[in-house]
Amino acid sequence: MTTSTVVVVTGLSGAGKSTALHALEDLGFYCVDNLPTPVVAQAVEACERGGVQRLALGIDVRVGTFLDEVKATVDELGARGAREVVVLFLDASDEALLRRFSSTRRPHPLSTLSAPGAEAAAVAVLDGIHAERERLASLRARASLIVDTTALSVHELRARVVARFGPAGGRAPRMRVRLVSFGFKYGAPVDADMLLDVRFLQNPYFVPELTALPGTDARVRDYVLAQADTGELVEHAIGLLRFCLPRYEAEGKSYLTIGIGCTGGRHRSVALAEHFRALLAAPGGPHFDVVHRDVERSAGDGRPSEPGAARGS
Repeated sequence: MTTSTVVVVTGLSGAGKSTALHALEDLGFYCVDNLPTPVVAQAVEACERGGVQRLALGIDVRVGTFLDEVKATVDELGARGAREVVVLFLDASDEALLRRFSSTRRPHPLSTLSAPGAEAAAVAVLDGIHAERERLASLRARASLIVDTTALSVHELRARVVARFGPAGGRAPRMRVRLVSFGFKYGAPVDADMLLDVRFLQNPYFVPELTALPGTDARVRDYVLAQADTGELVEHAIGLLRFCLPRYEAEGKSYLTIGIGCTGGRHRSVALAEHFRALLAAPGGPHFDVVHRDVERSAGDGRPSEPGAARGS
């Protein structure tokens, strides 16, 4: 039976719950915020029946009187069905929380303000923070992971969540990498994250027996890969990609598009896209797809697909 993952995101108001939920949503989690406790179990089961295997629930003091039932509900989620339940508790110092509420000018959900003025507002916020700490004490004790956000920026908090629940943490599918061969004369892919121009390599188009063949043909591939410049290009490019790909994945990127272009998109770029996949793909690593956007577009169009000298332009 497939095991689903439920992340309960909770903690003190102002400690970064919204940031954590947004990060989980970017990782592909189905996120529900501030769901009444009595319907949590039914909602999780409904999502699982619908094929949702990764779910994040935001729960805090805004659920009001239902808060007393949260710990029992979380325990029930872990006991029922084939699922892993992780409680992420976000905390911060009183001073940091007070500063954040002051900068946003939002009232604390548990504060009661009876007198006007900044000093009275600060006291009310602190009273709310202290009351919230008491009400969340049992849930904090149940937490699988506690993150103190006192000294963290929103970007640093997002990085912590991604590192724990993203591909690098083994809790999300590995990043998908698309290697797209293309012809510059048809325009570069608009969705490319990285572009590699290989037009400086010798062009198989000007070798009569190779002109009509695509870069997927072994004869074209061998011609392209036999060049000294190709060997040096591959060495540098593979080194760059092996450095960048795990860092993109750790940052939380779920897909990456790498464009490899020659003039017509039929020979050099095609052969190199296939070669790069063969070098980079490894069991347990990111998934690689190869797309040859223009390989047929440049075939037999009745005019030279790559004008210029034999080395291309």
